[in-house]
Amino acid sequence: MGGFLSLSGLDAVPAALRGAYLAIGNFDGMHRGHQSVLATLKARAAEAGVPAVVLTFEPHPRDVFAPAPFMFRLTDGAAKARLAEALGLDGIVVLPFDHAFSQIEAEDFVSRFLVDALAVTGVIVGADFHFGRQRRGTPTFLKAAGAAQGFAVEILDLMDEGDEVISSSRIRAALSEGAVTAANRLLGYHWFFEGCVIKGDQRGRELGYPTANTVTHANFQLAQGVYAVRARLGDAVFDGVAAYGKPMFDNQQPPFETHLFDFDADIYGRTLTVALIGHIRGQEVFSGLDALIAAMDRDSRKARDLLAKARPLSDLDRKLGFLG
Repeated sequence: MGGFLSLSGLDAVPAALRGAYLAIGNFDGMHRGHQSVLATLKARAAEAGVPAVVLTFEPHPRDVFAPAPFMFRLTDGAAKARLAEALGLDGIVVLPFDHAFSQIEAEDFVSRFLVDALAVTGVIVGADFHFGRQRRGTPTFLKAAGAAQGFAVEILDLMDEGDEVISSSRIRAALSEGAVTAANRLLGYHWFFEGCVIKGDQRGRELGYPTANTVTHANFQLAQGVYAVRARLGDAVFDGVAAYGKPMFDNQQPPFETHLFDFDADIYGRTLTVALIGHIRGQEVFSGLDALIAAMDRDSRKARDLLAKARPLSDLDRKLGFLG
């Protein structure tokens, strides 16, 4: 089908994506449950000889209707695009979501986006997917619309694990508790996020552990603590140890601080992508700087050990490039 295509909106859909088989949803995290849906998407698209494309929304609809952004997002639009490409899809369409968009009638959503803009061959959604004003676009509605407009519709349930559905909320809860291994297992890859490297208070450098500090958002709800990480800077990947939260210092919306092993360069203003490989400990308050430095030494040794033993969780994990 050619190279991967990422669209923001549907004003000018290239011919390469028209006639696609489409999976629609928020897909926050693109976890193993989502991946099972997308595997079916790829199979149906291959059978029909058409592109396999994801249609998703940014920002998350729940954030639009909340008084302020509140959801701990697992993946923004850029991360979803990266995952979709690594999963072997042909493209992703990110529709900007706001209050006006939420008032589009379900019938208009189908005619404007699915039929006129994309000329879809088929659509796949989860059993809990709703769209359009007052959420009138139910799976039953979509099936009827597909029959009337000439495209196939398939409704899929997400995967279960441990008597529970694999869900974005389960993964958010795990990360907020520092349960990195559990979260990564549900995702099927090592969770990653990115941020711009900013100038910090230089305290890490004074302690012998210079850090690349990345801004975190108010709804970044990862458990404060210390982590073994792999970080990507351009095409290069580095091992490191990272801390989130500063219990001995100012702890108001702290940055995520990553110490890259065997690295010393000015990277202010550059984008750093960090994958969580393992949780080392929660945040602690130490009696003084000597005790803090001793703990940082232990953390670094533990991080190197965890990283040496780390293995990819899936082929997707390998394609993301943090673990070979």
